[in-house]
Amino acid sequence: MRRWLVRLYTAGELVLLNLISYAPIHILRTTTLKILGAKVASTATVYHGFEVRCARRLTVGERTSIGDRATLDARGGLTIGADVNLSTEVQIWTAQHDWRAPDFAYVATPVQIGDQVWIGPRAIILPGSNIGDGAVVAAGAVVKGDIPPYTLVGGVPASKIADRPRDLTYKLAPKRAKTLWW
Repeated sequence: MRRWLVRLYTAGELVLLNLISYAPIHILRTTTLKILGAKVASTATVYHGFEVRCARRLTVGERTSIGDRATLDARGGLTIGADVNLSTEVQIWTAQHDWRAPDFAYVATPVQIGDQVWIGPRAIILPGSNIGDGAVVAAGAVVKGDIPPYTLVGGVPASKIADRPRDLTYKLAPKRAKTLWW
């Protein structure tokens, strides 16, 4: 009975979040995430069409911007720092199947994203990844593992391209600086 209730809750959460992700008013999207247990900073921006799995294991920092149609799989735990820019269609995964296991076992491991990180459009972050403060992940890159702070990575699999300056002082615009419809 308990397993059935958990599955029902999970399905209901996915349906509700899918519907609310297209709500035309930002506060409806963030409030629903918070009701379902996510810790979303009041200054964070969550754009249209997102997909969140297991909201109660999601943390989003101050002034962070979650782009259109982003997939945030928090089943294994997902922490996103402050002033992080997740571009359009970014995918962050914290759970998958173990292709080497005879039973195709389900494995979940957390993903940590530091402060002032920029993840480019359609980049994919795989389970267990840790992206250091100030790092940049280029568009379309696939990240597995640790990305050192203030490093630009790109490609499949992602590898170091360059260093980023360490004297970053910017803060992303809070949601109140944007129009009502976003």
